[in-house]
Amino acid sequence: MIQINAHYLKLKASYLFSEIAKRVEAYQQQHPDAPVIRLGIGDVTRALPDACIHAFHQAIDEMAEDRSFRGYGPEEGYAFLREAIAENDFKARGADIGADEIFVSDGAKCDTGNIQEIFDINTRIAIPDPVYPAYLDTNVMAGRTGAYHDGRYEGIVYLNGNAENGFIPDLPAEPVDLIYLCFPNNPTGATITKDQLKQWVDYAAANKAIILFDAAYEAFIRDDSLPHSIYEIDGARDVAIEFRSFSKTAGFTGTRCAYTVVPKSLMAYTATGEAHSVHGLWNRRHSTKFNGVSYPVQRAAEAVYSTAGKAQMQELVNYYMENAALIRKEMQALGHTLIGGENSPYIWVATGADSWSFFDMLLENAGVVCTPGAGFGTCGEGYIRISAFNSHENVTAAMSRIRQALKS
Repeated sequence: MIQINAHYLKLKASYLFSEIAKRVEAYQQQHPDAPVIRLGIGDVTRALPDACIHAFHQAIDEMAEDRSFRGYGPEEGYAFLREAIAENDFKARGADIGADEIFVSDGAKCDTGNIQEIFDINTRIAIPDPVYPAYLDTNVMAGRTGAYHDGRYEGIVYLNGNAENGFIPDLPAEPVDLIYLCFPNNPTGATITKDQLKQWVDYAAANKAIILFDAAYEAFIRDDSLPHSIYEIDGARDVAIEFRSFSKTAGFTGTRCAYTVVPKSLMAYTATGEAHSVHGLWNRRHSTKFNGVSYPVQRAAEAVYSTAGKAQMQELVNYYMENAALIRKEMQALGHTLIGGENSPYIWVATGADSWSFFDMLLENAGVVCTPGAGFGTCGEGYIRISAFNSHENVTAAMSRIRQALKS
């Protein structure tokens, strides 16, 4: 008799964004003529930068000729893209990361979910709350947790974020092995200073732990004092893996390209204390289960680092951040406390009510979709996340609708 992986049965009944989609579909069936404005899921709405489109077309043309056609590429990514990443995203900021420490992939979501495979099943996991659901759910699927009750899983060390600590969790009160961090944060939009991040690096070094640092939203940082990469912090090479994505910064959500940095100096250990290269382990996993991102997509990603590409990407970031500023202004004018939206495309708004009820109210009364904070963890209750990823026109209309709904 074939048996399922019973750990999947521990998962909450519905993935957050699937539940949102079901509620929106039900609303649209009841109100077929009512236009819905989506400020929930963090999907971009503007076209790829012209520099990327030009590179994409040129690469497609190469694939049309036998003499320039490419089949399987290197699983880790083509050298031209890895070198551009190392030079522009790290060395330019004083971070000592080499091209051969970068692994190109089809998405940061995939990498943050897959990375746990190379660590022991008994690894002690620390995960922030609120949190991007994929971090938690992939460890549930792997069997690292116990039962789910009262909004949490047994076997996970939860790092509480709240208004009192600015949604930057305190260091774990007990030793842990693997720590998930995301800054600028999804969902809260909170940012971390270099001094605060240094405390986490020092903790990881003292406990022989590893930090999984999700920096997918670093391009939205406008405060020059904030770190864009954990590798700007002394000692981080020896304790951290970093994840980046072209999805939000260059509009690649439908094109799919990202990368993960695993320094060669990063070590993990056997039960007897023997050190092994995490870079080597991830390389084995990556090359065994992944055949690489397509050549045209990687050429399009490389174009992000051209002079024109940098300017066009910054224009996209500025566009969404103007939306974020408008959302902040309007929600504050309505009397809501919030964070985010200054160095992040997400605005985390205190509702003063149950977050799913507030979600339903905005959907029913304003035709606007947000994301209920409770879907990100127990500490997200009483909050919603509003995304700046939409057109200026839609964001302006959405805020007008919300204003009318909350004042009525």
